[in-house]
Amino acid sequence: MNNKSILKIAFPSKGRLRKDLEKLLSYKKINFIEEGNNRNYIAKLSNNDDILIYFMGAKEIVTQLDEGNIHLGVTGDDLIQEYMFDYKTKVSNELILDFGKADLVVAVPKIWLDVTTMADLDEISHIKRMSTTKRLKVATKYTNLTNRFFSKCGVTDYRTVGSSGSTESAPFNGMSDIIVDISSTGETLKANNLRILDDGLILNSSANIFKSLTANWNTNLEKISEQFLNSVS
Repeated sequence: MNNKSILKIAFPSKGRLRKDLEKLLSYKKINFIEEGNNRNYIAKLSNNDDILIYFMGAKEIVTQLDEGNIHLGVTGDDLIQEYMFDYKTKVSNELILDFGKADLVVAVPKIWLDVTTMADLDEISHIKRMSTTKRLKVATKYTNLTNRFFSKCGVTDYRTVGSSGSTESAPFNGMSDIIVDISSTGETLKANNLRILDDGLILNSSANIFKSLTANWNTNLEKISEQFLNSVS
């Protein structure tokens, strides 16, 4: 088979997204046939020899979609918008999947009783800057989305602090004042004595199948893509 006739799709290699995706494919009676050993992270679908599956980390899928090395990829809105510059010109959202749902939110300590909106946050950050010369610290893994949202809300007296571990615990270990993080149910935030600002929703995210607009496409690949999307929708 000519490589130009092979549709390349990236699936999450691990975690909840992979488990939920495999559950969906199993329900649709679509199975994997592994190519070589497990370490290759490559497979085919049992019902279609024209599709090659690559298993990658969710962030790597974003990079490969951006560079056009794959045609379709399953990943989250949050990662696309955080890590892909000018994403609307690079990918199109072809199918919203019924899993991987979470909200990217701004959360503050519950004891901040007078801070319920982004306007309140702007005020308290300005007071802190004037009284201590220090900026409000925001712990997050989503620096770009945070900066864009805070800028839209007019909040400027802050700085982001990169979080590689449990972001929810950052305000109580002295790493930050507040956080921006993904929340599915809100229970983890509550357990860490945090609450979401009334207007602190940055993004509703879910797992989606994205199409790379920078990849090489032809009529046959478009047809195979449409058939695959129809089979999982």
